[in-house]
Amino acid sequence: MSTAPDSVVVIGLQWGDEGKGKIVDLLGADADFVVRFQGGNNAGHTLVVEGHETVLHLIPSGALHANTVCVIGGGVVVDPLVLMEEMRALAARGYELAPERLRVSREAHVILPYHKAIDQARERLRGKGKIGTTGRGIGPAHEDKVARTGLRMVDLCDESAFRSRLEQSFREKNAYLKDVLDDRVLDHGALVDELLECGKVLAPYVTDTSSLLHEALVAGKRVVFEGAQGAMLDVDHGTYPYVTSSNTGVGAAAVGAGVAPRLLNTVIGISKAYTTRVGSGPFPTELNDSWGERLRRDGGEFGATTGRPRRCGWFDAAVVRKGVRLNGVDYLALTKLDVLTGIDPIPVCTGYRRDGASVDGLPASASELETVEPVFEHCPGWREDLSTMRTAGELPAAARAYIDKVESVTGVPVAIVSVGPGRDQTIFLRSFD
Repeated sequence: MSTAPDSVVVIGLQWGDEGKGKIVDLLGADADFVVRFQGGNNAGHTLVVEGHETVLHLIPSGALHANTVCVIGGGVVVDPLVLMEEMRALAARGYELAPERLRVSREAHVILPYHKAIDQARERLRGKGKIGTTGRGIGPAHEDKVARTGLRMVDLCDESAFRSRLEQSFREKNAYLKDVLDDRVLDHGALVDELLECGKVLAPYVTDTSSLLHEALVAGKRVVFEGAQGAMLDVDHGTYPYVTSSNTGVGAAAVGAGVAPRLLNTVIGISKAYTTRVGSGPFPTELNDSWGERLRRDGGEFGATTGRPRRCGWFDAAVVRKGVRLNGVDYLALTKLDVLTGIDPIPVCTGYRRDGASVDGLPASASELETVEPVFEHCPGWREDLSTMRTAGELPAAARAYIDKVESVTGVPVAIVSVGPGRDQTIFLRSFD
């Protein structure tokens, strides 16, 4: 693999779970910094190194590289209890993250116990109309952020101010939980003390990450920006309301990391060779049959954060094209190509129609997107095991033809192909110019 650009943004182009963690881990080998810029511990990035699986929820996917500094940017909402548990789990496996290797933005908002309680209570009340959140408190934390009532990491490190504001917030949120959501209230005394202990431990890690990253980029350091969810989960541009609570694209990389957009060089969009999504919402190519079960089984399609089975369907070029357009993608990384082995022919959705007429792009209305009919082209399949292949020349002609089809229907060259979960199960087709 050639040296990566000075700065590269890794973006998911579907509904998340595209394999961003693996690609970031690969790029992180040559990176000085790896930066999470949005989302929270609703993300689950799975890394497989020498057969050992590591799932990261908050800490960036550069954590397994000894010389890479991991940064949690101001656009991330941080559950301090989850962060500390993740740090302990990594340390137990020999990946000690001292403050020199993990920096947390002082501006990042804190997920608090009442955020999680509200999130879960709302989903219960929605019943069949639930959004399908992870229940981790992400949405309510963003609500407080926008309402300007949130608490940030800088506050967590100020014991007296944090205690006063948090106790007031608990009283207000408990009233909401009891009187509006008809749920149990939280005994906040012990929770406040536990959070303040977190603040003492995390204080050495909390810093001005915006300035740190600006200086690194200006100095020509290699920085990888890691998206947490996919483009179709973007709160503004995704399949609303079945979305996450933040912007998930390149624009959010600049804002969430606190760096100037002009300092971002290259955008790599990640897409599976088929399509999955977790939770509710429209999914035009979804397979509610044995093919869907096969993709789920062979692809191990169960959520890394929740364990929920993922909904599976054929590759949807209309979805990926929108992600490409929104993010100015330079290259694609195509993951899980090996999962398609033995399927012949392989359908590829090239667009939609409704009532016999072509549909332009993705409808903004979720109810309209539910009614479209996918238009398929079919590619020949292959039977060879791709998981042991490491060069483009080893790929069977049909697999290479499938890659060519993906390039054709998305308009973007494929630079990386993943043929298994392991770090070494990767084929590089192009260098980053």
